[in-house]
Amino acid sequence: MPTREQEIDTTRSRHTGPRRWRRAITWLIAAGLHPKTNHTTLRIAEDLADRMDYTTGHVRYCLDEMTARLGIGRATIKRHISYLRQLGTLAWAQHGTRINIRRTMGLKGYAATATIYAAVIPPVYDHAMGHTIVGAGYNARIVIDQRGQAPRIPAQTRTEPVDNPPVDNPASEGLEPPSLTWVEEDGKQQMVGGSNYTSQARQPKPRIPHQSSNKNGQRRTATDVREASKTVRLVRALVPWTQTVGLRPLEFVLRAWTDRGLDAYQIAADLNGMCCGLRWRPKNPIAFIRARLTADKQHQQEMQDAQDAAARWEQENPLEGAFTANSGQLLDVMAGLRQGQARLQATSRAYGWDDLSGADDTSWDAEADILAFINGSPA
Repeated sequence: MPTREQEIDTTRSRHTGPRRWRRAITWLIAAGLHPKTNHTTLRIAEDLADRMDYTTGHVRYCLDEMTARLGIGRATIKRHISYLRQLGTLAWAQHGTRINIRRTMGLKGYAATATIYAAVIPPVYDHAMGHTIVGAGYNARIVIDQRGQAPRIPAQTRTEPVDNPPVDNPASEGLEPPSLTWVEEDGKQQMVGGSNYTSQARQPKPRIPHQSSNKNGQRRTATDVREASKTVRLVRALVPWTQTVGLRPLEFVLRAWTDRGLDAYQIAADLNGMCCGLRWRPKNPIAFIRARLTADKQHQQEMQDAQDAAARWEQENPLEGAFTANSGQLLDVMAGLRQGQARLQATSRAYGWDDLSGADDTSWDAEADILAFINGSPA
């Protein structure tokens, strides 16, 4: 879109919420409508969607924080943000300036006015999806055809049908026809009874693992976490499928490697080996890594259990005979075997190679001679 159409007052795109905006962004980038959008553009859009207001669809730019959080250079982020504006998916709600916003609020100190973007969906997406639009520009809305769909009845008001007699009212069909369509605001939250206010204390809070766990038997310090975070930041840059999660949860799950002193390249090699040669990428990298670590630990435990079981069996079932004898006894046994073999060959020659059935086996017992050597009394 031209620069003049990248403001909410002049844009041809309609405003939306983060959920539908995320879906539209994925489709538009995959469709290749902008030649320079790629996976990095999608990563930046995901970061904006995660921080976006669900009611207004507005989000603060926060360039420095995005640079630290995503591990992407400032110039690269600026460039891909411009791609999103040109694609018609972002519009300026407020331009950043050096005006002291704290002074306008009656506060002390200085803070520059932040840049605020609004999530919007371009007409090309609505046309491809077959949407019917009412209005134009930022305030346009989708018309949803509800014909043939069962009405949504709240669970609290559903009742069993009562046994009333049928009513004969043939004139009802001649009344005013029902409405076929209505306009439903995109991103509007559905509320069934009760209050639409949830106190901050009742809102679910994301669970972040405690950082003060042990490291190699010693208490983990802030310095340990800081050094591990530097390593993990480089790991995330080297392993593309880990770039959809935050740095802190990724640092926590990779402690199995960082606690052993592995560097970023060694960890990246292990992680890339988990998906080597596959087009599939884990939707939840944290859960995927945790599952693989659990499976590897279980396999190692099974191997150790098998080795321990074999060692216990050898102790409980010692081998008998020559296998438990010392080296001197083994030499005596081997000498007896050689002597017995020489006797067998001499006897065979005496009676002929083809027929040994007439041999006088009562005069010599090879087994007795071998046992005599084993018992220490050779014949």
